[in-house]
Amino acid sequence: MFVYRTNRFFWPAAHRKAPSDETAFLLVPACPRASSSRKHQASHMDTPLRNLAVIGAGAMGSGIAALFASKGLNVVLIDPVDGALDRALKTIERQLNVYAPAEVQQVIQRIRMEQGLEAAAASDLVIEAVPENLDLKRGIFAKLDALCPPHTLFATNTSGLSINAIASAVQRRDRFVGAHFFTPADVIPLVEVVRNDDTSEDTVAKVMATLRFGGKRPVLVRQDIPGFIANRIQHALAREAISLLEKGVASAEDIDEVVKWSLGIRLALSGPLEQRDMNGIDVHYAIASYLYKDLENRTEPSDLLKSKVDSGHLGAKSGQGFYTWSPERRERVLREKSAALGELAAWLNGKAGGS
Repeated sequence: MFVYRTNRFFWPAAHRKAPSDETAFLLVPACPRASSSRKHQASHMDTPLRNLAVIGAGAMGSGIAALFASKGLNVVLIDPVDGALDRALKTIERQLNVYAPAEVQQVIQRIRMEQGLEAAAASDLVIEAVPENLDLKRGIFAKLDALCPPHTLFATNTSGLSINAIASAVQRRDRFVGAHFFTPADVIPLVEVVRNDDTSEDTVAKVMATLRFGGKRPVLVRQDIPGFIANRIQHALAREAISLLEKGVASAEDIDEVVKWSLGIRLALSGPLEQRDMNGIDVHYAIASYLYKDLENRTEPSDLLKSKVDSGHLGAKSGQGFYTWSPERRERVLREKSAALGELAAWLNGKAGGS
């Protein structure tokens, strides 16, 4: 079932992740997946793109492959790095044993694992999920452009690199989009679909239909701007939080406590603009008039953030960041967080009437 190609290493060693990084955030989701062979067959009419290729078998790529295979689509998962596909298979099996235990082998049989890019040649949609390096992504898509037939659509799972810059490596710019999944890829419902300047309406419609078929809630980002929507908002929040910590206003624990138990709960049910309407735009304007000038607005990472990176305090993966992380605590928090996210996403999705 698993064929390992000899044409390998189409991204250089400098861009490969260590094994611990490949699996760090690929977690077991708690939300159940309704599935049956009959349901999968009947649902194929909901997506025009039935054969998918995922490039990169790290945390994100493996999660994307497992998601679509669990919905009945044929997926080829491609990664040239030694051991990456073996690690991906083990993690996918672990995930499926939680949310689709009766269908583990059936779903895995829909995932073909390869090491050469040529395995993507028969795909309707190729989703790239390799490390965040512009030259790396451009090089992969240039090769895919020569390998894949004209009808194949391309999507890059970048967190904020320019879609126009990546798409410039191919001739089919009209069939190219950004598709920003969130970790864990098969738990967090939202995907940002980002146009480049030449993306066609047909491409947007087909990609969004495929994402909805996979149980996702796609949102169209109409302009190719750095960070898209979610990361711009997330980094604005993180910049202010780090600034408050740096100034000694409160501890890391208390800053996180404030966000989790006030903004976090509220934002799960209403976004920032809807909340402004609920509060009153005049009220927001009055507060903004005196508060904005005191908010953090630096355009470079803070000294505290830089010192953390320079000292190797990189967070959970290094054992020290804003908190201290033992391996046991890291594993426990990641698993509990994944389970809670799955339950919350399932509840919110049901409340919103599904995707």
